[in-house]
Amino acid sequence: MSPTIRRAVIPAAGLGSRLLPLTKATPKEMLPVGDKPVIEHTVRELVDSGITDITIVVSGGKSLIQDHFRPNPALVEQLRADGKTAYADAVEEVAELARKGHITYLDQYGPYGNGTPVLNAARSFGDEPVLVLWPDDVFVAEVPRAQQLIRAYEQTGCPVLALLPMDPTESQRYGVPIVKEDLGDGQLRITGLVEKPEPASAPSSYAAIGGYVVTPGIIDELREQTRRWYEHRTGEVYLTDAINAYAATRAVYGQVIKGRWYDTGNPADYLVAQMASALAHPEYGPLLRGLVAGLDDAG
Repeated sequence: MSPTIRRAVIPAAGLGSRLLPLTKATPKEMLPVGDKPVIEHTVRELVDSGITDITIVVSGGKSLIQDHFRPNPALVEQLRADGKTAYADAVEEVAELARKGHITYLDQYGPYGNGTPVLNAARSFGDEPVLVLWPDDVFVAEVPRAQQLIRAYEQTGCPVLALLPMDPTESQRYGVPIVKEDLGDGQLRITGLVEKPEPASAPSSYAAIGGYVVTPGIIDELREQTRRWYEHRTGEVYLTDAINAYAATRAVYGQVIKGRWYDTGNPADYLVAQMASALAHPEYGPLLRGLVAGLDDAG
C-alpha cells in the first residue's frame, strides 16, 4: 500500500480582492464562518484526517493567522481568573490544534499563481505525497474531504483531484476534468483539465474544486513551469497547468467528494456559507428560522 499522507500545504498568500473592502485589513482566511475563521475549518479537517505536518504559505499582512493559532497563556490565565472557563478552554483548544498539526509558516516568493506556494513548501516534501487545500473552502461531510482524497491516493498511488458534480450551465466557473474512465465509487481516471469551458464544450459534468493530492512528479512540473517563467517573465504558475502536463503521459485520478462544499471566496458564496453554518448550529439555527418566518409573515 502507498504510504499514508502526513503533510499538507495551505496557500494563504492571496489578496482576497473579490471581498474588498472587507479584506483590506483582515485576511480573507480569518473571516468567520460560524464561530471559527475559515482557515481554522481547513486546519481542523486536516488534523481530523491524520495530517501531522501543515505548512501555511503566507504573504505580508497575514500575521493575524499566526496570532490566531499561537498559544496565549496570559489571555487564558485572565479568562480563568474571571471565571470564564469555557472561553479559556476554547482558546487553549485552538493552540492544541496547531500543535497537533505542527503548523509552520512560509513567506511566498516567486511568480504569481497558485502553483508558487506549493513549490515554496516543496523543499521539505522529499519523495512524499502532500495534500493541498485552499483556506477559503469549507466542506461539511461525514468523512472529511481530506480523508476521502487520502483514501483515493492509497488506492491508486497517483495524483488525485477533488471533484463535485456540476450543473453544466456553470462550467465557466470551474476547471472541468477530461474523464477517460469511470472506475466506480466516485473514482475517475482523468487525462487533464479544461479551465472554464463554455457549457457546450465542457468535457464532463464534474468540477475540480479545492483539494489535491500532489506527488513528486507534479512538483517537477511546477519547477519546470517556474524555470520557463524566469526565462520569459510572462503568465502565471498554476497548479492545474502542472497537473495537465503530468497527465499527458501519466495517470491522474479524480475523486468525487461526498459532502457539501461552501466557497467563501466571493461575497455571495461567503454569505451562503455563513447562512448554512448558522442554520446548522443548534442554538442559532432556530433563531434564524424564526427570524425568516417572521419576515415572511410581515411580507
